[in-house]
Amino acid sequence: MEDKIIRLPDPDLKGNISLEEAMYKRHSKRSFKKIPLTLNEAGQILWAAYGKNAYGKKTVPSAGATYPFDIYLVAGNVNNLKSGVYLYESNLHGLLPVKYGDLREKLAQASFEQKFIAEAPVSIVLVAQFSRTTAFYGKRGERYVYIDAGHIGQNVSLQVETMGLGTCMIGAFDDSKVAEVLGVKGNVVYIMPVGKI
Repeated sequence: MEDKIIRLPDPDLKGNISLEEAMYKRHSKRSFKKIPLTLNEAGQILWAAYGKNAYGKKTVPSAGATYPFDIYLVAGNVNNLKSGVYLYESNLHGLLPVKYGDLREKLAQASFEQKFIAEAPVSIVLVAQFSRTTAFYGKRGERYVYIDAGHIGQNVSLQVETMGLGTCMIGAFDDSKVAEVLGVKGNVVYIMPVGKI
């Protein structure tokens, strides 16, 4: 696999609609058009999930700034990007290839046959490394990891709304099968398919 980071376009800091309008319009979408996302759109969503903010921190809070998540992009239909699984490298705002191939159908199968996952051009998958947080907070850190997941999910949900896209928060899946599809280690916590509506 390539060691090379695929740099993403800089994020847009001015949305098409206000935060208030995005909150008002936000709802889960489970039907997507068969239209590809652009690399800009994919990058914007990943930045909202876990990118750098104005202070050199991330766009979401984290207990003790432990940031327990690895954010993966399962890309199947993105202009100028090979289908595959990519790790989002937030410090560089780029993608590190993990494996190639269109794995959306396998991801849907590992998610109890939720077919709309296979129809979305991409899915954002949150994989927790609990030890990053529990090393600092002990057993109580486990709950903080799930709180952090909520912060990420909300950012993604609101960001896609401002872009005229849709998503849905998926918690129903076979953890080990999803990790196998992605070729990663860790605890899969969330899947967020994203597409045009």
